[in-house]
Amino acid sequence: MSNVYFVTGAQGFIGSWVVKALVERGDMAVVFDRSDDSRRLAAVMKQEALERVRFAIGDITDGAAVRAAIEASGARRVIHLAGLQVPTCKADPVAGALVNVVGTLNIFEAARGVGAERVVYASSAAVFGMSEESAPLDESAACDPTTHYGVFKRANEGNARVYFLDHGLSSVALRPYTVYGVGRRMRFDLTVNEFTRDLWADRHLEVFGELFWRPYVHVRDAARAVATVLAAPDERVAGRVFNAGHSDENYRKLDLVEIITRELGRGDVGYVSRDEDPRDYKVSFERIRSELDFVPEMRVPTGVAETIEALEREQFGDPFDGRYSNI
Repeated sequence: MSNVYFVTGAQGFIGSWVVKALVERGDMAVVFDRSDDSRRLAAVMKQEALERVRFAIGDITDGAAVRAAIEASGARRVIHLAGLQVPTCKADPVAGALVNVVGTLNIFEAARGVGAERVVYASSAAVFGMSEESAPLDESAACDPTTHYGVFKRANEGNARVYFLDHGLSSVALRPYTVYGVGRRMRFDLTVNEFTRDLWADRHLEVFGELFWRPYVHVRDAARAVATVLAAPDERVAGRVFNAGHSDENYRKLDLVEIITRELGRGDVGYVSRDEDPRDYKVSFERIRSELDFVPEMRVPTGVAETIEALEREQFGDPFDGRYSNI
C-alpha cells in the first residue's frame, strides 16, 4: 500500500526532486501550492509517475486552508519546503515573517491537529550567521543569524522542537546547506550554479568574500536527506535538528572558482571587497552520517561538470532568463 505525503514547496529546486523520489517509488504526493501548474514537475518525472501527484490549492499563510488540505489529503507525513528567500525577506521583513514564520506555524499546527506522524521542516545554514569558531559547526553550535531570513529559520527550528516537546508532534528540522546542481526547476541564483553559468558564458565574474567558508550540498542529495529523515524512527529524529551535507563539501568561493575554471579551462574573474554578506563558517555533518547513515553521493566538481554539460546541450535555453532566479 502506498503512502501519502503532503508537500509544500514541491515545485521548487529541492521540492521537485523530493516529489520525484516519492512518486517514483510508488507513493502519492499531495502538493500544496497557490496554483495547480504541474509543468515544473512534469519536466522532472515520467507521466506515469506524475499521475501519483495531486494538487491542493491554497496558501500556507491561511491556517484554515492548510488544515483542510492536510485533512482532505489523508497524508500522515508532511514535508515543508515552502518559504520566501533571503532577498525578499530583506526587502519586506513583515511579508517574510508572515510566510516563513506564521506559514510554518500553520503547517505545524495543522499537522498536530490531524495527528500527523512526522513533519520535516527545511531550515538553513543562515541560522549560524557569522561564526567566530574555527572548528566545523555541528547542530549544538551557537546560532547568531545576521539576516531576517536566518532569524525566521532559527525561530522555526525552535517551534519545531516545542511542537515535539509540548504537543508530541514528531517534527524534524533539516538544514540542507547551499544547494547546487542541475534541476528541472533550475536555479542560477545559487552560488555554484551562478559561477558556473557566468564563466561558461565567458562573462566577467566578480567575487566577493572569496576566503569565506560555506557548506554546499547537491540538490539530489538534499532530496535524499529529506527521504532519510522521513524514514527514520522517532527515537532518532523527533524534535531534533540535522545538518544535511558532507564535511568534505565546505568550500571557499576561491575554491569554487578554481574548480570551475579548471573544468572549463578558462575564466575571467575579479575579486572585490563588499560587506553585505558576512557569513563565514564550516559545518560538520557527523550527526546525520553517524546516526542516520546518510552520506551524500555527489561533490561540487561533479555538480559543476554536469551543469556545464547541460549548458552545452542548451538544456535551459537562455540560462540568464529571469525564471531561473528567485531573486
